[in-house]
Amino acid sequence: MRSSLSLYQRTSMFLRRTRRATENESYNSITTPFISYCTDTAPIPDDGAQSSRVKIFDRHLKRKQRDRAAWLMRPNDSFVDAVAENLLDRLEDCKKTFPTTLCLGGSMAAVRRLLRGRGSIEKLIMMDTSEDMVKLCKDSLQDANDNVETSFLVGDEEFLPVKENSLDLVISCLGLHWTNDLPGAMIQCKLALKPDGLFLAAILGGETLKELRIACTVAQMEREGGISPRVSPLAQVRDAGNLLTRAGFTLPGVDVDEYVVKYNSALELIEHLRSMGETNALLQRNKVIKRETALATAAIYDSMFAAEDGTIPATFQVIYMTGWREHPSQQKAKSRGSATVSFSDIQKQFGNNS
Repeated sequence: MRSSLSLYQRTSMFLRRTRRATENESYNSITTPFISYCTDTAPIPDDGAQSSRVKIFDRHLKRKQRDRAAWLMRPNDSFVDAVAENLLDRLEDCKKTFPTTLCLGGSMAAVRRLLRGRGSIEKLIMMDTSEDMVKLCKDSLQDANDNVETSFLVGDEEFLPVKENSLDLVISCLGLHWTNDLPGAMIQCKLALKPDGLFLAAILGGETLKELRIACTVAQMEREGGISPRVSPLAQVRDAGNLLTRAGFTLPGVDVDEYVVKYNSALELIEHLRSMGETNALLQRNKVIKRETALATAAIYDSMFAAEDGTIPATFQVIYMTGWREHPSQQKAKSRGSATVSFSDIQKQFGNNS
């Protein structure tokens, strides 16, 4: 029985690989074997010593969480739709068209559904680390009646399988904040863009779920006498501009929105996070939460933050990032020392009137 099962498993894996190769064969002009441009690609030493590359998230666990979210995902999530709509609105401010576009992970189903011709996209590649999520998006687009040629790819943002100078637009909606090397992932996105290509991303910011963080901390201090990380660390607003500059994007732009979503209970909030694939994936997480700690967290959340109508609020801070790949046609700052009027002359002319 053991040998037969092993043979079956090997056969199934071979068939899945063959099917993926067949499906992706027509997109070889854009995709390429996995190449990493991460900022630190030092291999892990054989002697077990720690690598200089910091790993915060368990990417294997995150892929499993995305698989689960594919089955739990709400058909129309008002929060996810609002973020995707706000992100896509930026395409309406651009006169440029984006024939070939890559959509990375996160809420890519909402992006595809709400696209509605914006950006004049002709060919759209949808990529996610979860095969179940990719299959869900593929099945949901069977009734689509637009003219966008859509292909699907299973891949990792940290090892982007896309050729350089092959894309006009890269979109990531609520996905990149789970990468261990966010600067490296953004560098790969920039390299995949053609000159004057656009990078659009929305990530969760550091003020996200601040109510849940407080409730978890208080409950753990009361019940366990200490704290362990329950909510993943997220980028701060001040870091977003530095990330764009470090990745080499020109004309960087950053803005922030805060969404307050109301839930009937803390349990409903957790279920919503699971359906979005946004639950804890820290490598240093405590894998077991005590029942009394979980109940205390819910009670503290309700006592500290409940509204008059009995609902509890949850804050989601979303950071929107915009960057372009360099091109001679883009406006540039004047070189240092090229000014023809000094500030002292301006002060003499207008300073005395103030």
